[in-house]
Amino acid sequence: MNHNSDFQKAIMQGIPAILPPVKPIDPSVSHAPKRIIDDILTLDDKRLALKNALRYFPEEFHGVLAPEFAEELERFGRIYMYRFMPDYEMLARPVDEYPARSKKAAAIMLMIQNNLDKKVAKHPHELITYGGNGAVFQNWAQYLITMQYLSQMTDEQTLVLYSGHPMGLFPSMEQAPRVVVTNGMMIPNYSTKEDWNKYNALGVTSYGQMTAGSFMYIGPQGIVHGTTLTLLNAGRIKNFGNNGLTGKLYITSGLGGMSGAQSKAAMITGAVGVIAEVDPDAVAQRIADGYIMEENVYTDLTELRKSIVMHKINGSAIALIYHGNIVDLLEYLVEEKIHVELGSDQTSLHNIDDLGYCPAGFSFEEAKQLLTNDKAKFLEEVSKTLVRHVAAVNILSDRGMYFWDYGNAFLLEAGKTSADIWKNKEKGLYKYPSYVEDIMGPMCFDYGFGPFRWVCASGLKEDLDFTDALAAKVMKKLLKEAPAEIRGQLLDNINWIEAADENLPVVGSKSRILYADAKGRIEIALAFNEAIAKGEIKGQVVLGRDHHDVSGTDSPFRETSNIYDGSRYTADMAVHNVIGDSFRGASWVSIHNGGGVGWGEVINGGFGMVIDGSDAAANNIKNMLFWDVNNGIARRSWARNDEAIFAIKRAMDENPQLKVTLPNLADDDLINKTIV
Repeated sequence: MNHNSDFQKAIMQGIPAILPPVKPIDPSVSHAPKRIIDDILTLDDKRLALKNALRYFPEEFHGVLAPEFAEELERFGRIYMYRFMPDYEMLARPVDEYPARSKKAAAIMLMIQNNLDKKVAKHPHELITYGGNGAVFQNWAQYLITMQYLSQMTDEQTLVLYSGHPMGLFPSMEQAPRVVVTNGMMIPNYSTKEDWNKYNALGVTSYGQMTAGSFMYIGPQGIVHGTTLTLLNAGRIKNFGNNGLTGKLYITSGLGGMSGAQSKAAMITGAVGVIAEVDPDAVAQRIADGYIMEENVYTDLTELRKSIVMHKINGSAIALIYHGNIVDLLEYLVEEKIHVELGSDQTSLHNIDDLGYCPAGFSFEEAKQLLTNDKAKFLEEVSKTLVRHVAAVNILSDRGMYFWDYGNAFLLEAGKTSADIWKNKEKGLYKYPSYVEDIMGPMCFDYGFGPFRWVCASGLKEDLDFTDALAAKVMKKLLKEAPAEIRGQLLDNINWIEAADENLPVVGSKSRILYADAKGRIEIALAFNEAIAKGEIKGQVVLGRDHHDVSGTDSPFRETSNIYDGSRYTADMAVHNVIGDSFRGASWVSIHNGGGVGWGEVINGGFGMVIDGSDAAANNIKNMLFWDVNNGIARRSWARNDEAIFAIKRAMDENPQLKVTLPNLADDDLINKTIV
């Protein structure tokens, strides 16, 4: 391939030989808030952070870069190296445009750039994709060197990334992953949020989140799909009947970190959704995205109430936005005795330090200033607000609202206050379930259903359309022979994929998501691989998944919250998943501290797999996807989850080579009589 374009030359050069000019902060994109380090870093720590940053550059640059990086550290709390941000546009290009000796390496470059696309990433110039601090890299030097390595590597080398730092290319073998990623793998006794702030500022660890650090974020559609399924399954739990969520009121909050997912999910499911959001930029962004309508944004609660009542009566599918604090909205609904059927909180409570939750009585800007100037006072106000928040939820729940924690640390943070949130504090039992406990765990994950993602590396819309149709065809075939236990999930996802293009614009790479079990993922992936071989799909397809899945994530308040044998606080499953994927055909693997619920609350494993129509790809699909799902089902089965026991027995029937240790169930009466 001819690598003569300016873009290709820029990729291949890595750190430039001549210092690029200083780049001013671009006000047209969202930027990460200042990280508070005044009480975190000593003078020696700051010197060490600077010394660590300068090791990426030759000594002749140090005189210019040292004061510049020191200023960044003071001004932003991190050294991002803005000067080295590339001049070319950051987006997922067709895979053939990347300079590469390895097709898999080229696909990985595509995925990295998609995660840093300003249309996709939360704070693109700080290399943060998702969740407020979920970073692909810590600084632009790491990005440049990584892309250079990827352009050079062969299929007999593996690139090793330590929290974004490219440790180097190591001799390997074709069957091995091309990239192995770790993020934030701190020694347990040094893994508090304060530790993260310190060691991230020093440039030695990172919060990869998972979809960022695994290069697997595909924009908002993943969150929309997950929220849609959550609402549909919540309706099943509440036995809403054949009309689904029509005429039902769904109250939640947070349009920023959730990318407006709740608004689209409400409309897809037929509900009257009301979403509270205090950040004017988040509201404006979702209007620009087309997720909400400006005329449906309210600041006056009386006018909002009139609209709610009207749309409930009419059975409208609509997203109404309260531009204000969720607590004010909930207290008003209590006062006005408005019946709410479904409720959750989707603010970024796992990320309080970066204004993931706004205290009542403060505008967003006022809260930002309070956080900057008096963090202790800010946290005190957050605690007071959470007490009120829970009190309102309790009253609405007593009146019939089904409320769940969306895995964003609402229960966790409320439990640290004096809020009336505990069912049994000694046993660690909250009044309300995580949505995984009641909904997604038993109804999806235990059966092996989770978010299967793919990206059409050609960048062609026609490839994406073809994969959509092919996935629907496969699932309809599976539906004919599926047991009753999983027919609902298959039907939901057939409906989703058939309407996905209409419901949601693709942002960034030509990508898609649906929920499937191991059999579904394998059959869909094999169909893609065969279509590539026949030339029906013009380019490679990259397979992956979200962290919010069956096997890859251990998180006691989210993905594994419906594990009740005491092992929800262990991380064996996620670690095993990554190790197992690495020798079964993954093109890259990753393991992270963090993802979904935040740093210190989860260990998360991810993968990517490039398929190209070959027999080797078909074998990788069969081996790796089977393991990737059934590892989690086996763990959930051992935890005595009935749905998982059903699913793993079914998997063993289909594959005689699978032999899983099944639990023997003890009689509760015997246990209670024995231990008194």
